[in-house]
Amino acid sequence: MGPLLRTVELFYDVLSPYSWLGFEVTLEGPPRRGLEHEGGGKSERRVLCRYQNIWNINLQLRPSLIGGIMKDSGNKPPALLPRKGQYMANDIKLLRHHFQIPIQFPKDFFSVIIEKGSLSAMRFLTAVSLEHPDMLEKVSRELWMRIWSKDEDITEPQSILAAAEKAGMSAEQAQGLLEKISTPKVKNQLKETTEAACRYGAFGLPITVAHVDGQTHMIFGSDRMELLAYLLGEKWMGPVPPAVNARL
Repeated sequence: MGPLLRTVELFYDVLSPYSWLGFEVTLEGPPRRGLEHEGGGKSERRVLCRYQNIWNINLQLRPSLIGGIMKDSGNKPPALLPRKGQYMANDIKLLRHHFQIPIQFPKDFFSVIIEKGSLSAMRFLTAVSLEHPDMLEKVSRELWMRIWSKDEDITEPQSILAAAEKAGMSAEQAQGLLEKISTPKVKNQLKETTEAACRYGAFGLPITVAHVDGQTHMIFGSDRMELLAYLLGEKWMGPVPPAVNARL
């Protein structure tokens, strides 16, 4: 009998680019050939780094609302702190290549982060998690692709439906879920998940919560995977492990 699975929870919001990085490092997405960097012309491939399969973990995805976490913790988004915002822009450029994810800054960063937000998108993902959990990974990825790769909207209903259908949902399934994002069940679930993240000590997203040997460890950010590996007693081989890199 092999070692028991360790439960790892990933709390995320598609408004957070660092959540996307942590998400892809933990999960394996289908290879996307020919993705172009706007203005650069260089074809890049997605991270295929399924530590969920490499490590002995039971990964649970937790769609959360970063706005609620910011408010609860007293934190401020980067768009309100010019130096932090500039650092983040440069950071994303480097991480794009390091993680091999087609991530880039929206042209109107302030509008995307502060004015539009992600409430409808995260309620939609909450509905997906409740009714079609097997689709949560793919729909989350498509929403990240829209906002952080293609600089497209994620607030309008048609945009959310387009992301869901691109992920493989039928138009009927997607429309049915969209009609439920204002129901008490979906609203309460998103609130509960966000509050759970706050109880773990979140002040932003992503956070990864590892349950190991009766202890709970909260890790903030997408650049602490080496620490997560240490806690799990596993090996960290970088954002693109050799076995995965060979397939790219």
